[in-house]
Amino acid sequence: MANAEPGQPGTATRILDVAERLVQVRGYNGFSYADVADELKMTKAALHYHFASKAELGEALIERYSLRFFEALAAVEERTPDAPLRLHGYAGLYAQVLRDHRMCLCGMMVADYETLSPPMQDAVVRYIQDNRQWLSGVLSQGRDVGTLVFDGSPGDVASMIFGALEGAMLIARLQGDVSGFESSVERLLASLLPLARSSARSAS
Repeated sequence: MANAEPGQPGTATRILDVAERLVQVRGYNGFSYADVADELKMTKAALHYHFASKAELGEALIERYSLRFFEALAAVEERTPDAPLRLHGYAGLYAQVLRDHRMCLCGMMVADYETLSPPMQDAVVRYIQDNRQWLSGVLSQGRDVGTLVFDGSPGDVASMIFGALEGAMLIARLQGDVSGFESSVERLLASLLPLARSSARSAS
């Protein structure tokens, strides 16, 4: 196989880039090797050289997406120790995906979960669990120092936030409205602030 030109992504990376976009737009079952091959002007045989099966390609997609997502979360942590701001940074990653006219890759994989290979299913579950764990840690930290207030366990609230963001992405995609997503997220996160809880109690 010929080497890539200096500064240019290799063939495997270009395959992953195209396949990732197709999954984020169409879903895992909404694209084929032929779609990727046509876009990259290569043969399906060349694709199989790098990824022997679509399931193998799918595993590589989830692994790379997860790695990049949690690298982005590490950058959020470095920018601020403040739990509410970390939650906003987390939600901001979702908003950026919507601005790029895409959906969360693993969220799209969940929609096709029953048709995924067992290793892909395991990878998707790990991604969700890792998200919940990260959110739970931030929520625990915020409650410990009094910057976040909520009922129930951090794990339960983490699951609620994760599910709410994934669902809000679907609605925003349907309506073509990123601002609506951002407004919904803002209200959700604001409800976790002490001032919001105090105001709600005063009103009742």
